[in-house]
Amino acid sequence: MYVGRFIVVGPDTAAYRVSSRSFPDRQIVERGEALTVVPTPDAAPTDNPYVSYNCARPGGDAMVIGNGSHVDPIAEKLELGYPARDSLVSALFALDYEKDDYETPRIAGVLGEESYIGIVRRDALLVQAVEEPTIVATYETDAPEPFDLDAESATEAARAVYEADFEHPVAAAGVHREVDGFTRALING
Repeated sequence: MYVGRFIVVGPDTAAYRVSSRSFPDRQIVERGEALTVVPTPDAAPTDNPYVSYNCARPGGDAMVIGNGSHVDPIAEKLELGYPARDSLVSALFALDYEKDDYETPRIAGVLGEESYIGIVRRDALLVQAVEEPTIVATYETDAPEPFDLDAESATEAARAVYEADFEHPVAAAGVHREVDGFTRALING
């Protein structure tokens, strides 16, 4: 089954997977404290604004993950002291779903003292608190639901979502909340 890009947010671990039929020539790279999706060196040039973006970035005392440019304003609001839920809701509402041929939903999560997961689709904006690992994807699984993620490190989280039984994996990022901050990991296909 193809669910597109997806995130899983749990109380202490979160992960993001790039899955793509249209733009498989992407990778995740470290850029400072952020993990960024970029074209691979051999990818065809594109002016598509949805191909490159930060997929994991710290904000305040939390970590934000997501599938597009909305990750940055969520992190910026957290830096300003906004609550996690409000940061997610305001950025998803303001940027809305992607205006591409597929009306791709924007998905995002905040991993911190309070963790949340959200999606904005053409027909809905859903944001909910996370008490157990929860998935949301751009297609098919486009409302938050429980997901079996048994990961105790960023590497385990990235590996688990990369190897999840969904079609067209490209790359994955994992983050894990530690006592003194976050650890990050990435896997490129």
